[in-house]
Amino acid sequence: MHVQEWLETIPPVSIYLLVGIVIGLESLGIPLPGEIILVSSALLASQHGDIDPYILGACATAGAIIGDSIGYAIGRRGGRPLLAWLAVKFPKHCGEPQVALAERSFEKWGMWAVFFGRFIALLRIFAGPLAGVLRMPYWKFLIANVLGGILWAGGTTAVIYSVGVVAEAWLKRFSWLGLLLAVVIGIVSMLVVRNRAKKAAEHPAAQPVTESAGQPAPAGPARTVTKPADEPGSVPAAD
Repeated sequence: MHVQEWLETIPPVSIYLLVGIVIGLESLGIPLPGEIILVSSALLASQHGDIDPYILGACATAGAIIGDSIGYAIGRRGGRPLLAWLAVKFPKHCGEPQVALAERSFEKWGMWAVFFGRFIALLRIFAGPLAGVLRMPYWKFLIANVLGGILWAGGTTAVIYSVGVVAEAWLKRFSWLGLLLAVVIGIVSMLVVRNRAKKAAEHPAAQPVTESAGQPAPAGPARTVTKPADEPGSVPAAD
């Protein structure tokens, strides 16, 4: 059954709870399709007046912020053994290459990795736990967490809902295209990040080069060049 068709069979209160719980668990560190559920629910809200987009956006934002905060606390207490446990439970999403790439992003960008990580599937899963493992100051994490949660969850709900209202007649026949586009974008971003992580794992740091191309060749013994004698019968060249 299509995701949106399944959502139509449950009451609005259950949709609010479902969106908040799924996004919260995803932000906590469990790989779940939070973005797909959010986009489908926002499209459904644009077509049915029973679902309030403001409540939907608030539930999504609350789930994102609370889930990330719980993930931060778990990561701070669990430390690196937690990452090893996640790698065993979810090797495709939380393997060593993915963790290494996320860790490099955090070391380079700090709290901005938490903020922009909301918009990248891999970092959205790791943002909270990894920030706790790396002992990021909580006030920095909280600012990035709140702002990122509002912009991603609330912004996604508002944009999808507005598009649905403007093109309601078109979406009634082709609403699956919006969900398909979101899925394709999510899969492409996941494949790009996974490919980068795989390349980083397969190509270790290059060994130092002992002889650069610009260095002159070491001096050796001088060689004497002898002029070959003229062949018999040849005419000597004029000076």
